[in-house]
Amino acid sequence: MQSIPKILILGGGYGGFKVATYLQKHLPYSKANITLISKHDYHYQTTLLHKVAAGTYSARKARIFFRKILDSKKIFFIKDTIIKIDPENQRVFGKNNCYSYDYLVIALGFSQNTYDIKGVDKFCYSLSSLNSAIRLRNNIETRFKDFDGDPLDLHFVVCGSGFTGIEFAAELATQVNELCAICGIDKSLVKIICISRGEHILPMFKTKDANKARRKLDKLSIEFVKGDVIECKKDSILVQLPTEIKEIKANNIIWCAGVKGSKVIEDSTCFESKNSRILVDEFLAVPKYKNVFVAGDCGISQKRNILNAPTAQLANQMGEYIAKNLIKILSNQSLDEPFVFKHRGTVCSIGHTDGVGVVFKISISGELAAFLKNFIENKWIFDIGGIWNVFKKGQFRFRSSN
Repeated sequence: MQSIPKILILGGGYGGFKVATYLQKHLPYSKANITLISKHDYHYQTTLLHKVAAGTYSARKARIFFRKILDSKKIFFIKDTIIKIDPENQRVFGKNNCYSYDYLVIALGFSQNTYDIKGVDKFCYSLSSLNSAIRLRNNIETRFKDFDGDPLDLHFVVCGSGFTGIEFAAELATQVNELCAICGIDKSLVKIICISRGEHILPMFKTKDANKARRKLDKLSIEFVKGDVIECKKDSILVQLPTEIKEIKANNIIWCAGVKGSKVIEDSTCFESKNSRILVDEFLAVPKYKNVFVAGDCGISQKRNILNAPTAQLANQMGEYIAKNLIKILSNQSLDEPFVFKHRGTVCSIGHTDGVGVVFKISISGELAAFLKNFIENKWIFDIGGIWNVFKKGQFRFRSSN
């Protein structure tokens, strides 16, 4: 008898989890043996990490456990950390075992890109994972709770003016009044400074929308410094300005200045890659290995209109597309529809009840933007876990950890 093909999914982020849940719904269990491997036994929404770090969204709510969502009769889950991929022999090496496959989906997510700047790894907090967000949250709580008069303990420098940096800075700024009231601290002692390389924050937005966000952030007393970070220290950061090097003193430095693909890609030398992201064709397959597909932050294409900047929306669409292609392959159908990203819009939250965004090319802001941001988050939770999961894990207009 012909053996049942083995599908191996690496990573439980937006891309990998979407592949698994779509196959669970649409592929009969007898068609393939499907295994999802992740270093965590839970999925978390990276778009909510700034809320976890600021203490407005609990880490307990942020976790969506795979074994509660996946049907064990259709999807087998393994908790392991992937070390290396060997596509020549159709093997994947983890810390605990070696896994073989007939079809492979690489969706290992992103890692922090430090650009080899001195001190970033040693002295900066990041928002690259749920655990890193929890560490930052604990640090913030400690700084306020145990404040002993050192003003630098209440100075926060956010490196990066993209989505992650702006959303975190805004979320923290909206909590300053409450944190100071609880801990008996003068609000004027708190400083939040954002380092931006470009003239405008949120470079994915048009100038008018970015300026709108900037005005909202100014009202939250967030300071901006335009320049390039050249070194991070224990209690300060060096920024190259047009005419001088400026040292900004702070005991809390948060790195949100860029991401790259998984380190596993670097260690798997068989793949042609760029910035730790594998080059893929129009079907999101690796040209040299047609049985290997890539979803999310690990994939990149040199062709226009195939892959945009890595986002959760893109990873979600890539995951569903790959799942559909796998169903076609198992049904002996040819792949004839290239992947096309359908950009439905982008919303940046500025605190829990404010935001700026573009939806279907229409600019929005204020509570409407905040509502749509929550709707987007809840739709993802609904897609993978149903309506009851939304009630337990979802974002709502007046609901937060407070």
